[in-house]
Amino acid sequence: MTGPRSYALVAVQRVDADGAPLVPLEVVAVEAGLHPDLVHRLVALGALEPATATGRPMFRRDAAAHLARLQRLRHDLGLNYTGALLAMDLLARIEALEGALGHIERWERR
Repeated sequence: MTGPRSYALVAVQRVDADGAPLVPLEVVAVEAGLHPDLVHRLVALGALEPATATGRPMFRRDAAAHLARLQRLRHDLGLNYTGALLAMDLLARIEALEGALGHIERWERR
């Protein structure tokens, strides 16, 4: 007979298709400084999409930063959630266009 066995407990971390870690809604809420009920409402509004389609909703780790930016726009500019989401979409488009323009400029300098 063999002696007692010991097994290490390992925390299982869920990741998305890109390998980015996924966290539950409660973690997103704490990291964004928001109440979980508000985060649920923002998910319902489409401000945040779960990375998982089934089971417990899980979110990318950067979801908290996204929500914190949304809150800053709301408070700093006095926008409602719809306006803040529109502003975030426009800012993302501007960033993408600036990136594309920088790429074109580098290519033309060759």
